Amino acid sequence: METTSREKIERIVKNQRNFFNSQQTKSINFRLNALKKFKAVILKNEQNIADALWNDLHKSAEETYLTETSIVLSEIDNHIKHLRKWAKPKRVKTPLHLFPSSSKIIYEPLGVALIVAPWNYPFHLLMNSLVGAISAGVCSILKPSDYAKNIALVMQQIIQDTFDSEYIDVVQGGREVNTILFEQKFDIIFFTGSPTVGKVVMRAAAENLTPVVLELGGKSPCIVDKDANIDVAAKRIAWGKTINAGQTCIAPDYLFAHRSIKNELIGKIGKYIEEMLGKDIQGNKHFARIINDKAFDRITGLMKHGDIIFGGKTNKNERYIAPTIIDNVQPDYPIMGEEIFGPLLPVITFETIDEVVNYINKNEKPLAFYYFGKNKNAEDVLAKTTSGGGCINDTLMHIANHKLPFGGVGNSGLGKYHGHESFLAFSNQRAIVTTPTWIDIPLRYAPYKHFKLIKRII
Repeated sequence: METTSREKIERIVKNQRNFFNSQQTKSINFRLNALKKFKAVILKNEQNIADALWNDLHKSAEETYLTETSIVLSEIDNHIKHLRKWAKPKRVKTPLHLFPSSSKIIYEPLGVALIVAPWNYPFHLLMNSLVGAISAGVCSILKPSDYAKNIALVMQQIIQDTFDSEYIDVVQGGREVNTILFEQKFDIIFFTGSPTVGKVVMRAAAENLTPVVLELGGKSPCIVDKDANIDVAAKRIAWGKTINAGQTCIAPDYLFAHRSIKNELIGKIGKYIEEMLGKDIQGNKHFARIINDKAFDRITGLMKHGDIIFGGKTNKNERYIAPTIIDNVQPDYPIMGEEIFGPLLPVITFETIDEVVNYINKNEKPLAFYYFGKNKNAEDVLAKTTSGGGCINDTLMHIANHKLPFGGVGNSGLGKYHGHESFLAFSNQRAIVTTPTWIDIPLRYAPYKHFKLIKRII
């Protein structure tokens, strides 16, 4: 993969700014045509996308479609269907003291965007963000992760075959390229990655007062209470933890299990993992691999504390780590100190829900939150905690509804996207008051002769 030079990056930024200033992207028809072309080229390259993700992450074609391609295609369809409505100026009520003025919100594109995506869902997370950028009418520079090289090259080819570089382009490289990009002046930076790098992005953006959307991560808790449907909980947790070998920002990171049901729950999670993936999980095409040796070493290092009661098998040559349940985990263990981003599920036993709430609230705000139990109890737990999003009696599925905003809170992120929120993320909501000239009410002008009346009106 050829690393993009500083000179080329600076040239792309300049050319995109000039193209944006040509006003072409403000046309709704221009945006709709771009979305339609984008959908067509994705459909044309479905096999190339699947092959690349198999080579990078050992993702099966089925998992690639479900968790990557279909999500982007659905997002495009949603924007094509609703864009004219979203982009239409919105009239809002005007208070009496502004009579006879009228008020509206104009949705205008921010300008030139930088979109930086990670390696775990490299197609989904880069291209889904781009849908919002196209919809809003901005120009975009895309930076895929260099850890997933095959899909990065496929995405570059897709973009270059479909769009002029002065409108949308892809740059390639590692941290040095990120550093160069963050030095440029953009109108918005959309970053998906770790909280550590998110802080770097925010510091760099502050130099130019550039707005940011930060989609980060963190340790998303999963709670199974004593009155939960254990069979359903086990199956949905097993699924949510094993998708992409646990390399999912909203995967259940750790499990709080009520003492009365813990052993049954753990046994059934193991049972459902084997039902989905078989006894020979390593040989199953539907179980992904860890992205690189560095990540493999980090994850296996987290397996040294606690009692492994399911899984535990590893193979560094294949970067394979089996789905692994670790019981008797203590809060001070290394596995509880960082986001796992792998197929390990540490288990903590609890007696009362207050223990769980206190633990969660003492730590950073998570990206996702999962509770299995009665809905009434779930509402109480949700009211006492916070997270970017979550599910009651399920895992991951809140990301699948493009009518729900997706994003973090605090350490897990800043800003929302998906559906209409993606359009808004790349738009400036410009407030406009229009005042006629056929009348000019004197009350607002000095010397405020009727100030008592003014106070009553306002």
